[in-house]
Amino acid sequence: MLFTDDETALLADAQLFRRKAVITTKIRAQLEATHDALKQDLTGLSLAAPPGFDPTLHQLVKGEHLGDCPYQYLDYPKHFAGGDKFTFRTLVWWGHHVTCALLLEGAGISQYKRQLLGRFHQVAGHALELSLAPSLWEWNRGEGYTLPITHDRKAQIAAVLAERSFMKVVRCVPFNDPGIQAGQLAQVACGTFRSMLPIVTP
Repeated sequence: MLFTDDETALLADAQLFRRKAVITTKIRAQLEATHDALKQDLTGLSLAAPPGFDPTLHQLVKGEHLGDCPYQYLDYPKHFAGGDKFTFRTLVWWGHHVTCALLLEGAGISQYKRQLLGRFHQVAGHALELSLAPSLWEWNRGEGYTLPITHDRKAQIAAVLAERSFMKVVRCVPFNDPGIQAGQLAQVACGTFRSMLPIVTP
């Protein structure tokens, strides 16, 4: 029940919380800019989206407890309807990394799997990874969590997809990435989304 010296120092550091508030505001502004940039990219673009897909829907979310760390994210395009998921999430996870993720489940999943494999070499080589987690809501990366989508792994990726009723393709970017440090989250997210388009375009 006692506070350690480190804990006491954190409790007494008012600047820590002021800095957190400033950074949170900056992340929100960057996610809003990301929404604007993705909306421009989607204009006139044909997507193999599920029934009822509305290209105008999006959401911005902020929380404190993803693996005990704060997080903020943008979902756009955003489609969660029953068992159908067709969403691109830009997640800023404090203490970890930025993740851009394509979440696919339900209607169209067989088509998305076929297109990933059929257009594999268009998708491979862009720092993308396939989630190996048993659900769409795991955000860790690395061995046991994700499998890099590289040109030499088509057979491995096909074997993983064969057992899946959903697909999550991610790109994880460290906070010391020059683009992230320069406030270019929108460019990072848009570039990632474009690299995933072969999976979800007719």
